[in-house]
Order: sequence, then structure tokens, then C-alpha cells
Amino acid sequence: MVDDELGLYVVADGMGGHAAGEIASQEAVDTVYGMVRRGHEALDRVAQGDMGEESLRCAIRIVESAVQAATYMVFGLAQHDPEQQGMGTTLSVLAMCGDYGITAQVGDSRIYLIRNRNAQPLTEDHTLVAWQLKQGIITAAEAARSPHRNVITRAVGSREYVQVDTGFFEVQPSDAYLLCSDGLHGYLKDDELPDVVDMGPKGAAERFIHVANSRGGRDNITAVVVSVR
Repeated sequence: MVDDELGLYVVADGMGGHAAGEIASQEAVDTVYGMVRRGHEALDRVAQGDMGEESLRCAIRIVESAVQAATYMVFGLAQHDPEQQGMGTTLSVLAMCGDYGITAQVGDSRIYLIRNRNAQPLTEDHTLVAWQLKQGIITAAEAARSPHRNVITRAVGSREYVQVDTGFFEVQPSDAYLLCSDGLHGYLKDDELPDVVDMGPKGAAERFIHVANSRGGRDNITAVVVSVR
């Protein structure tokens, strides 16, 4: 989802079967959009330069609460339809507030910052392999060939509550951001991202999807590119 006027960008990758996954991801995106739109005054205060601790906390809370609301909504829908039991979705949210940005993350989609031709993830994957890497249980090489690469440890909708990772950062001129599902980042290396992002938001998104498909991409592939002017 892309809303430049609101400054809100969301990628959701559904799970639980094709139909159920689509329902979960769409409901999650719609809920986040509605919640952020209704609470956008808090983000506007930060965009207008109010950097007080309470204002920052309130802005971050709006985005986090939107993800929690999506979790409750998707979980509730699944409880009322046996065919949708177990459905869920990843959710990566970027909210731009003037010179600042807020991220909210659940699952294994990602948000990258591309700055000075360097790409770095702003989010952490919620997967079994990522946890094993962080704990030093396996090496990066072992992670790359692990049969558990796609085992997600957090998802929106699998329960009525989820732990949401949030982040807050300063935006710089000429920054770019990539929001993408694992169907994309699983087929590209971080150092390949800057050259593609230089093509501009629309061209870059199309190119990313083409590259992932050409390298054998079989999963859902979603890419949103945001450029700061």
C-alpha cells in the first residue's frame, strides 16, 4: 500500500492458503491505514517539529496500535470461519513524519534504508533462522541452506496479540526506502539494491520483481520503493 499524502507505506505477505492469505493481508493493510489516518494528528506534530518525548512516544504508539488492531481483526475473522483458521500475514509499516520516520514490524518482510549507496535493513526478521543466528546457534552459511528458513515466529493474526518491533529514525535528503516481502529479499543481495533503487520508485519496483522472478522466485513478490526528495 502506498499513500504519499499520508506518508504511509505498508507491505503485507499473507499465509494460510492462497485465499485466506489474501484476506489476512488485505484486512491487515486496511486496518493499519484506517487507524493511522484517524490518528495522524500525532504524526503531524512530529512532522511540524515537536520532538518532545511525549509527542514521539504518542506518534510511535499510533503506528504500533494500528498493527495490534490489525492483529485482532485478522484473528477475529479467522475464528468465525473454519476455512480461514490459522490465517495470518507479515506486516512491515513505514510512516514518514517530515524529517523523521517510524517503522513497525511483524514477520519476515523487510524495510531497507538506502543511503549514500549503501543498503541496510531497518527491521529484523521474525523467523526461527534469524533467532538461531542471533543466538549464535548456527552460522550465516548454515542459515542460507537451513530447511527452516521460512518458519516465522511472529505473524499478524495467528493470535489476538503480537509483539511489534518499532523503530524511529531521522530522514536525510536523497534517502530511499524499500519495503519488500521475503519473495523478493530472498533472491537479492543487499549490495544489489542501490543500483536498482536509482531507477526511481516505479521502475525500481518493477525491476526488483523481474529480477526475483528471473532467479526462480516462486513466492508472492511485493516491492514498494519510497524516495525522499
